[in-house]
Amino acid sequence: MRADEYPRVLVVSAAVFDRSTGTGITLSNLFTGWPGDRLAQLYAEDRAPGPDAVGRFARFAPRNAPVEYHLFRQWERVRGPVRALVKGSAGPGSAAGSAGSGSAAGPARDPGPGPVRARLRTQLRAFVDLSPVRIPDDVRRWLRAQRPDVIYTTLGSIRMMRLAVAAAQECRVPLVPHFMDDWPTTLYTDGQVLGLPRLAVRAGFRDVLRHSSYGMGISVAMAREFERRYRLPFAAFGNCVDAADFADPDRCAPESPAGAPVELVYVGGLHLDRWRSLRRVGEAVARLVAQGTPARLTVHAPATDLARYAGAFTGLPAVHLGRSLTSDEVAGVLRRSDVLVHVESFAAEHRRYTRYSLSTKIPQYLASGRPVFGFGPAELASMAHLAAADAGPVVGSDDPGALVDALTPLCVDAGLRARLGRRGLAYAVRHHRTDQVAARFAEVLREAGGRPSAAVPRADAAAPRFPAAR
Repeated sequence: MRADEYPRVLVVSAAVFDRSTGTGITLSNLFTGWPGDRLAQLYAEDRAPGPDAVGRFARFAPRNAPVEYHLFRQWERVRGPVRALVKGSAGPGSAAGSAGSGSAAGPARDPGPGPVRARLRTQLRAFVDLSPVRIPDDVRRWLRAQRPDVIYTTLGSIRMMRLAVAAAQECRVPLVPHFMDDWPTTLYTDGQVLGLPRLAVRAGFRDVLRHSSYGMGISVAMAREFERRYRLPFAAFGNCVDAADFADPDRCAPESPAGAPVELVYVGGLHLDRWRSLRRVGEAVARLVAQGTPARLTVHAPATDLARYAGAFTGLPAVHLGRSLTSDEVAGVLRRSDVLVHVESFAAEHRRYTRYSLSTKIPQYLASGRPVFGFGPAELASMAHLAAADAGPVVGSDDPGALVDALTPLCVDAGLRARLGRRGLAYAVRHHRTDQVAARFAEVLREAGGRPSAAVPRADAAAPRFPAAR
């Protein structure tokens, strides 16, 4: 596509173009090659765009959400003195001073917040998201000055829905919402703040649909389901991988020293109860080691996750907590591993949320030319994607015996690992190359910019349906 054939796109999202978060990486890869004079972004995240980001950028300042802004300013004022008081009262013999200092193996302690604290946190999050947002005149002028053909948005909250719709109205162009998970049916469904946030989600989402000419899902399964559900055309776009980060197909097995343990590697977050599934895998690896098969599971996660969930792996010597990786280090770490591990939670609330999602790292895993082991509910799109790639076994039920049975051949047969790695690499070449995916992405956005949105419905158009809360 020639530079002048690209549509002028305004991106409205919480995450900025950079390579430190999953959404930032996906955005950066999908917009690869976009002319800088045809791309702009209004974002809310408290960070600057990445060094390789192109286009024009404006941050939606925190003071434009006055309730949240003043609430957290007050919290910052009192947090320091409270922390000092707690630290001063925690002597060497106190519970606060000794917590976590023991090394005896035992049942994993749930590292998440207690039920009362968790409820308070979700109530506060819902209250803040529901609070008013002000769009100043200078932001409105900046939006109009970008002269977009279409507005691409990742949404995910009441605030971002309001901001995206306001941008569409200000610029008089259609929206293209891109869904990374099924938040429309799961966000604020537990009655937070007397049910008002859920009502706001439903109302805001109807506005989004009215202003949308096209939709995107992060997986094929999501695109098909959302097209049926919302009566809009949908296309599937997830993360993609630069050609330079693909493995050499003739070297799909690392040269490990004889007798060295098989290195199973996980790269990603531990939230959404993934730490629990990962501990299950660690327990299975420990059983293999006890049976005489040398193996080790190494976990690379964000620094905050490593600090929060480290205690969950206490008593598992076969699990090694590695350091947090930068985006530039990931491809090399993946290629030096023997087996890559992807996990999802079996908890009902997380299964609903992630059912149609596809993790940012799965295309990176497959492109590394290493076998990929999946452990998570069989109905999830991520597990179906791994099964379709045929790059390794997928255990779709929470069964410790099945875990050991599936891991055993991977850990004892280097030839099998090489064959599976080549299959996954071939699948990634067909489906996840940045040059191919980004070109199709640009074509869909160009088409979306030329379609009318449902904000001015045709006389024969059916009203879009909003799914019932589950």
